[in-house]
Amino acid sequence: MKVSCILSALLAALVLFAVMPARATSEHDYVKDEYAIIRDGLAPNKQLSLASHGDGDGGRENFHVWLMAEPAHRKIVALDDIGGRLDTGPDAYYAFWSADSRHVAVTFRSERHVVELNLYQIENRRAHLISGPSLFRDVTSRDPGAGDDERRSVPEFEWKGTRRFLLKERRLFTTSDPGFARMMGAYGKVTDKLDDGRWFVEFSAEADCMLMPGNRYRIVDLRVGKFGE
Repeated sequence: MKVSCILSALLAALVLFAVMPARATSEHDYVKDEYAIIRDGLAPNKQLSLASHGDGDGGRENFHVWLMAEPAHRKIVALDDIGGRLDTGPDAYYAFWSADSRHVAVTFRSERHVVELNLYQIENRRAHLISGPSLFRDVTSRDPGAGDDERRSVPEFEWKGTRRFLLKERRLFTTSDPGFARMMGAYGKVTDKLDDGRWFVEFSAEADCMLMPGNRYRIVDLRVGKFGE
C-alpha cells in the first residue's frame, strides 16, 4: 500500500490472470541469493519487505516468501503457510501492508482461479500468522470441501486503520444439490444452469474486521456482498 492503503486482492488477481492468459503458473528461475520483492512488498517504513526465493527449475524447490530487513535486503524469517504454492514468480504474490508496517496481508493462488489470503503480525523480527474465520465459514459454519466443486475464489482486502480492515469474499461453485444455495441464505445466489443439470452458485459477503490480542481477528459486521459476473 504505497499511496493510500486502499488496494484489493481482487484487482491484483485480475491483473495476474490478464498478464498470463495462456499459462497455468507464474514461475521464476532464481539465481543464487536472489530474493525478489513481491508486488507492493516494501513496507511503508522502508525497513521491511517481503521477497520470494526458490531453488531449482522454476524456483520449485524450497520455495518461500521471506520477511526481509531493508535497506540491507537481508532475510529474517520465512512466512508460514506459503511455501510450495502454485506460483513461484514474485509478481504472483501481493502484499497489503498496514500504515504502521506492523501487519501485512499476502494473497497468492492455491489453484489457477482460487486466491488465498494470509494475514501476519510483524513483531520482534517474526511474522506471526493471524487466525480468523473466512466469511464463508462464518455464514455456513464450515469451510468449502472437496465435494463442493469450487471453481473460483477471490478475496478483497482493504485496511481501514492500523487494526481494522474490510474483507470481501466472492466464490463460485457448481452443484447438483438444490440445498447448497439455500445453505448460504441471502449470501448465495444461483446464477446459471449447466447442460448436465448442475447449477452455478455464487457466494458473496463482506465484513468489517478487527485485529485482536493473541494473533487473531474477529468479524465486527457481516453483510451480503455484491453479485455479478
